[in-house]
Amino acid sequence: MVEIIVLGGGHAGVEAALACARKKHETMLITMNIDMIASMPCNPSVGGPAKGIVVREIDALGGEMGRAADLTALQFKMLNMAKGPGVQSLRVQSDKMAYKRYMQQTCLHTEHLTVKEAIVERVLFENKKVVGVELQDGSVIQCQALILTTGTFMSSNVLVGHTSTPSGPDNEPTTYHLSESLREAGLKTFRLKTGTPARIYRDSIDFSKTEPQPGTDDFVCFSNDTKPDEILPFKEQEICYLTYTTPLTHEIINSNLKESAMYSGLVKGVGPRYCPSIEDKLVRFADKQRHQIFLEPESRELDTIYVQGFSTSMPHDIQEKMLRSLPGLENCRIKKYAYAIEYDAIDPLQLKPTLEVRDIENLFCAGQINGTSGYEEAAAQGLMAGINASLKLEKREGLVLGRDEAYIGVMIDDLVTKGTKEPYRLLTSRAEYRLLLRHDNADMRLSEKGYEAGLLPQNRYDAFKKKCEDIKKITSALAEIRFTPKSEVNEYLIQLGYEPLHEGISALELIKRPNVTLKGLKPFLSLEIDDQVAKQIEIEAKYEGYIRKAKKEAERLQAMDKVKLINVNYDEVENLSLEGRQKLSQLQPFTLGQASRISGVNPADIAVLAVYLKQRSK
Repeated sequence: MVEIIVLGGGHAGVEAALACARKKHETMLITMNIDMIASMPCNPSVGGPAKGIVVREIDALGGEMGRAADLTALQFKMLNMAKGPGVQSLRVQSDKMAYKRYMQQTCLHTEHLTVKEAIVERVLFENKKVVGVELQDGSVIQCQALILTTGTFMSSNVLVGHTSTPSGPDNEPTTYHLSESLREAGLKTFRLKTGTPARIYRDSIDFSKTEPQPGTDDFVCFSNDTKPDEILPFKEQEICYLTYTTPLTHEIINSNLKESAMYSGLVKGVGPRYCPSIEDKLVRFADKQRHQIFLEPESRELDTIYVQGFSTSMPHDIQEKMLRSLPGLENCRIKKYAYAIEYDAIDPLQLKPTLEVRDIENLFCAGQINGTSGYEEAAAQGLMAGINASLKLEKREGLVLGRDEAYIGVMIDDLVTKGTKEPYRLLTSRAEYRLLLRHDNADMRLSEKGYEAGLLPQNRYDAFKKKCEDIKKITSALAEIRFTPKSEVNEYLIQLGYEPLHEGISALELIKRPNVTLKGLKPFLSLEIDDQVAKQIEIEAKYEGYIRKAKKEAERLQAMDKVKLINVNYDEVENLSLEGRQKLSQLQPFTLGQASRISGVNPADIAVLAVYLKQRSK
């Protein structure tokens, strides 16, 4: 018997399957097409605001996405460098063919992992517990746990103009019986919509009319395993380009709105708020004179450019006019037209924080099936579902990350506590403690948890422990080193616009000043400091007060999340508001902290509940 089946070979499925297999559970990854494992049907990139930090977190826990993204990147770009460290994150332009091939080979050569090409028709249950799956040919595969990572493939329809075609992304097949079997088991599903732009031939673009967008000329990466000589040198990296919509673009779109599937009444599902179609942008932001459009290479093996920001469900003839109204694309040739896709998702309020379905034992869900949008969000959920399905079979407590510990924790808590009515996308604004959840410290936050869960390998854990020791040792050394008013460090300070020193100061105190860096102080220090260690020490020193305040607030959150809500009958709790009572009874939160984040449960309800729990404990 297979211990764990992972259904779906997208970004969530790959991370889930690898996590289970690396924890030595006999795992089967069932996908409709092995050649499409870890494909990028939409944007050929990994990372971005908040998302890039998620990839760092996946790596810190022992996942694969960061390593794959580093080794197959066409361009590395560190975003928001002019802003604070809480919003800085990495984005790479990916070679979609190389990325897919890397993940396929990793899956096919991982011990304890079997990859099977098949279509699953039904999930099989007995007494509210998963027992296996039935394939299209009628055969049955039994399992102890099942992780659903079907992405946008359940009952999916591709929409263009007034036409709806049963299909998954990239003309892949879809399945209608699978979501039916889930509904029969009591799961609630709802319809969502997403879309993808056109791909155009590179040699049909006049790039002289666009603005070049180079990457970052520095060694930046997602994975702590990645070395400088393993990634594409800056001089060999691809350049992306920026163009803009024009008055003609807007005129074409506005005069043909009823031809779009989005506005013709064909679309039933809710589309993504933060990645809307170009026609939706024009309607929602009618006052904007123009919109940015990025032209991004898809692969060195392909002759295509991805038109980022120009998703649409217009008919093909109108798409051609729209694209040729953009500067540089006047004579473009289209290889693949844009389309929208509608699909079944499950209501994530039915999930536990471990991503196990509340009322069906050993059924886990991860990725776009949970109502999210994006490769990174999917991969993170897949990793957590894989870890927790394995821990469940090992009879160990599940891994749940706090909102102050990881963006992954923020996302899962949002999904299982607040739910979503539209494709959920991670944003830095969703995290209350984003100064604690930085690009530079993902390994410091999560390596211990990845190791304890049995996923982070020993060599990675040893490197993490050494880094912790180095940070502690160098921070202590910097506190001991003192500069006097006669020190040569004054030359450096004057260059930065500071007055010379009037009294002695430690090196640690000095780096708290804006623009003072350990790299700049290096000539005056007899210390060898790794760049990553230096970066972390600087941030912790410069933002010490803010970080301390954030940690103090996070401790209050942790205290509430430690108060368990076990077998509470909310009808017996006096003085709860009507809405609060209804929401608490419906969602059955696991902790007082989770209860406090439910929409409709007010602070007074939490105070009443805290008093009730205290009295009950007596």
